Amino acid sequence: MTSKQFKKILIIRLSSLGDVLLATPLLNAIKREYGLCSIDFVVRNEYADAIRLNPNVEQVFLYSRDKEEITAIKKKIKSIGYDLIIDLQNNPRSRALTSGMNVKVVRFYKNSLAKFLLVKFKINRLKAAPSIPERYAATAEIQLNNDDKVELFIPGQTGGNDKNSGKKLIGLCPGARHFTKRWSKEYFIELGKTLIENSYDVCLLGGKDDTLLCEEIAAKIPGAMNFATDNDLYKLAFNMKRCSAVVCNDSGLMHIACGLKIPVVAIFGSTVKEFGFFPYKSKSSVLENNSLFCRPCSHIGRRSCPKKHFKCMNDITPVKVYKTLNDLICL
Repeated sequence: MTSKQFKKILIIRLSSLGDVLLATPLLNAIKREYGLCSIDFVVRNEYADAIRLNPNVEQVFLYSRDKEEITAIKKKIKSIGYDLIIDLQNNPRSRALTSGMNVKVVRFYKNSLAKFLLVKFKINRLKAAPSIPERYAATAEIQLNNDDKVELFIPGQTGGNDKNSGKKLIGLCPGARHFTKRWSKEYFIELGKTLIENSYDVCLLGGKDDTLLCEEIAAKIPGAMNFATDNDLYKLAFNMKRCSAVVCNDSGLMHIACGLKIPVVAIFGSTVKEFGFFPYKSKSSVLENNSLFCRPCSHIGRRSCPKKHFKCMNDITPVKVYKTLNDLICL
């Protein structure tokens, strides 16, 4: 591939929040590789703020499941005349957007068989698998370098954290879409109390689905602030930027923290780092119980622990998380 070949590039990554953010290192690499090219991005409306203000992106097309809107987007894509389409979603919806077009299309390889073998039979062919951002880049036949990191741009972005109280603010992010990816509410409460007792400030961070959980945890931690939002990504990110570090699950908020350059302690339960979704090129520590043969039990998470003991999360104690967090902040 040469810079003369690709002047107009379209990237398709419809969902979800973490996956969209993990595509941002590729944007920077494309600009470096192809110079004065323009990059457009197709994404579902609810995740558009993750990419909307990225300076490497010219246009953002909002994808919905409305047939008329899909047809309109497809017509627009065809009329622009892209030189290259990078389909990082690679599902029937993204394929439908590009069907019948006379344009070079490259698609993300999902490693579905390797994930199936690891989850079902614990045959691990992913030990040396690269991270998701590196695999996205490989799809486009581009290599990332140390400057290509996860980035989230927000309105009025500032470089520093708010430390008006004189204490370090720690963000607790208890939410995740699936139960087996969530550290327990009781453990978050215990950790929060320990942080307060050791002269930290504590805030709760999450989206609409996390509102009740954040309220319950904040109510049990003296002095904790609840910054859960109604899925307002910019407001959530603004409050997260005030934090000296965050503690979270394997969730989209982990990638938000990476995009904002906030140190993160990530707690992995039913999922494992081999799937490629660990904190990318960020100051971070990942805690997971590697003594269990039953991990991973899913590559996306489950409604309940199939073994009923939930040791993947229950054996990671608040004491261990606090020590890891303290060590990370002091590095």
